[in-house]
Amino acid sequence: MPSKGQGPYMTTLASKSGDMFTMSFGGTPWLFLNSRRAVTALLDKKAAIYSSRQNLPMANDVISGNKRLLLMPYGSEWRKQRKAMHQILNNTKSNMFQPFQDVESRALLYHYMDKPDRWWEANARFANSIIMSVTYGKRSNLGDPNLASLLNNAEQFVPYLMPGQALVDIFPGLLRLPIPLSWQPWRWWGDALHQSTKRYSQVDIRSAYKKLMDDLLERRRLGVQRPCFMTEFLDDNSHGEFTTEDCYFMAGTLIEAGSDTTRITLMEILAAAVLYPDWVERTQQQLDLVCGPIAERLPDFGDMPQLPLIKGIIKESLRWKPAIAETGIPHSLIKDDMFDGYKIAAGTVVTYNHWAISHLDYKDPERFYPERFLDDDLDVPTKGHLGFGAGRRVCVGNTVAWNNMFIAVSRLLYCFDLTGVPGETIDTSARFDSEYGKAPFSVNIKPRSEAHRQLIERECADAARMES
Repeated sequence: MPSKGQGPYMTTLASKSGDMFTMSFGGTPWLFLNSRRAVTALLDKKAAIYSSRQNLPMANDVISGNKRLLLMPYGSEWRKQRKAMHQILNNTKSNMFQPFQDVESRALLYHYMDKPDRWWEANARFANSIIMSVTYGKRSNLGDPNLASLLNNAEQFVPYLMPGQALVDIFPGLLRLPIPLSWQPWRWWGDALHQSTKRYSQVDIRSAYKKLMDDLLERRRLGVQRPCFMTEFLDDNSHGEFTTEDCYFMAGTLIEAGSDTTRITLMEILAAAVLYPDWVERTQQQLDLVCGPIAERLPDFGDMPQLPLIKGIIKESLRWKPAIAETGIPHSLIKDDMFDGYKIAAGTVVTYNHWAISHLDYKDPERFYPERFLDDDLDVPTKGHLGFGAGRRVCVGNTVAWNNMFIAVSRLLYCFDLTGVPGETIDTSARFDSEYGKAPFSVNIKPRSEAHRQLIERECADAARMES
């Protein structure tokens, strides 16, 4: 299994294998589902037996200390934490985060106008600050060393969600060997990353998570704390059902899950705008009908019913180039099952071959075409694609993520023209580079008119300068 470009590699295998194929890693069978039909039949309709997690020793034991909700096996602890998060992030309560999303998207517009050649930094700032605002009610910037360290850990952690990336994932017995063995570089590296992450969960030392929580508690004491995920969570946890360490890792789950995916998805939309400008023109026509052709006002959440193309763009971006796990996040089967005449044994790791499904299950898959999602499921964020996961493991914060993307994408496309740089190309053969410090491609970004520039200056400058 290649360490990079797993998506295209697995698509090649899937194109020769039909609905599914198996591979073995260290004696453990992995079943890759290559079609939406197979995903629906197994992960969705039989979620009761397909919703656990295979232990990935490097990602779970070594790096995470068995604390990340994403990697927890299906059981009482997972259900308890999932329920607590859902109660705060559900459709009904998600509106309380809209003031944060409004402010951060205004700042995004201003940064695009002010420094268009640093657009990828604006994306990262938006993604990081919005998830920090939602989680802690506190804006942030990339210059915060504590946040930078946390995001760096998350960036290094993500590759180990895919199969065969560490020797210990193939041979789990290595986990029981003495740590000092010099031929275990994976262990030394993983332990170092875990210790870096663990610092955030220890109450007795000064750390990023502890400082964020202390700041929030102090703002609550002073009566100036804005409602956010952690204020709601602390109120719900008044009887002490969750430990302080649980609180830290649940907050960390939101930050890790929300930051990189939002940043990379925005990046993909910009690339698609350069490569397939026809959909941008159609979307801007729709935006002009709703918000006015001469920059009368910014799009808002109330415009969502009148902007179906924006919703189609979000879904298409989640299909076109899967942002994080190209081969899906692995599920684990807890009892024997049958599918299409084949027996699937308990203990089999089952994952949706995300990149392959995104290319093999759709007509003209390389084309970015938002209209393919203009159907009865348009208003259900999780329908029609696998960008938020599958079955009972679907992203618990999908409504918040959907609103993040709606307000950012609608405002960017209303205010800016996005075009290619002559002589520059964009490689879409694999997932876009996720590094924070460089642009993965070049793009020209200009306000659509002087009226749009004035609208940004008038409506967004204060948001860009506002302190947390």
